[in-house]
Amino acid sequence: MNSLKRFADPVYCIMRLLVGLLFACHGAQKMLGMFGGQGVAQGKMIIMGIVELGGLLIAIGLFTRVFAFLASGGMAWAFFTVHFAGKTIKHPPPITPPEHFFPILNGGEPAVLYCWIFLFIFFYGAGLWSLDAMIFGRRSAAAVPATEV
Repeated sequence: MNSLKRFADPVYCIMRLLVGLLFACHGAQKMLGMFGGQGVAQGKMIIMGIVELGGLLIAIGLFTRVFAFLASGGMAWAFFTVHFAGKTIKHPPPITPPEHFFPILNGGEPAVLYCWIFLFIFFYGAGLWSLDAMIFGRRSAAAVPATEV
């Protein structure tokens, strides 16, 4: 297993890049009308759209912890106020999930996954392959060898 450690930073960077870009696509739907969206976010959805567009910063690793924290909280809010509560979303596609606790039954699986992935990114940091590391010299806590701590 030690031979796989050399791939940890590049694979983490790819994961952060993909998750951030996929998350930003949701913001582009709400705010810009891209990818089949109407771009008519109102109220709290404007705030969430801005947070989702922050996925671009997570993808490139700039201010990663700040936006990962906001994204994780936003996805927890989305799960409990929309999926768990069973509210109708007018944003395409319109969904009215049933009022169930389990995410598999209420359509909240993506919200739960994003919430926990962004919480992990918040605690792990941007990683070595990020703009945070290049600009500010930041290293994630997991990337620092035990002898340097």
